Amino acid sequence: MAIKRYNPTTPGRRNMTTVDYSDLSKVKPLKRLTQKKAKRAGRNNQGRITVRHRGGGVKRLYRMIDTKRFDKLNVPATVETIEYDPNRTAFIARLCYDDGERRYILAPEELEVGDKVICSGKAKIKTGNRIKIGNIPVGFKIHDLELQPGRGAQVIKSAGSSGYVSSQDGEMAQVTLPSGSVRYVSKDCYATIGVVSNLDHSNVKIGKAGRMRLMGRRPQVLGKSMNAADHPHGGGEGHTAISPKTPKTPWGKIALGVKTRRRRHNDHLIIKGRRKKKR
Repeated sequence: MAIKRYNPTTPGRRNMTTVDYSDLSKVKPLKRLTQKKAKRAGRNNQGRITVRHRGGGVKRLYRMIDTKRFDKLNVPATVETIEYDPNRTAFIARLCYDDGERRYILAPEELEVGDKVICSGKAKIKTGNRIKIGNIPVGFKIHDLELQPGRGAQVIKSAGSSGYVSSQDGEMAQVTLPSGSVRYVSKDCYATIGVVSNLDHSNVKIGKAGRMRLMGRRPQVLGKSMNAADHPHGGGEGHTAISPKTPKTPWGKIALGVKTRRRRHNDHLIIKGRRKKKR
């Protein structure tokens, strides 16, 4: 896919770009593989806003993606379509299995209509094939990685991302993730060969605020522009300095330099973190 640029007919068009979707299949999504997606507008089951700056946006149909594929073990499938999915950054591919069933999967880069793919414990190293980690040679790019056997794809699903098997150690394999971290993964976990499609997603320039509104994103406002009742930085005449000088979250917590992440239970599986430790 390439980046599509527009003539600067308006200020919003001047720097706006989109992904060129001309190579995608011009078909509607398969009805029985879609379902309604209710809009939450950042609210939880009590109706309270838990994620700010969400709301509006264009209606979306949710495409049901098969993240496991191992219930179709050793059943070959043919790629019927490569489609756009509004719910994710990557494209999706519709597979037709030899037994007649159709399913959606995340489309890898370079996968084309008519290609044959398969999910098997051990198969040919080919883009789109889903194989056990223990049977993937070191250095081959992978995505849709399973972290626990039977859970289905959990990581490496965003557009243009990929990891690779660093080494095979006993019952575990070392996998390097897109963040640079290295972790142990059971050799019984599955992963798909290739890089996630839509490589140019990160190069798109939104161009104008109205386009973000169509994506369901509402405006963000500085805390110092709010009233004192709405934010710790609020109040005063105009844009006054924040007081006290320590930046706070809207809920009064210290915003910078404070660790907020809980201790993880799988630290023993992480060999190298995604951040370099300061000396």
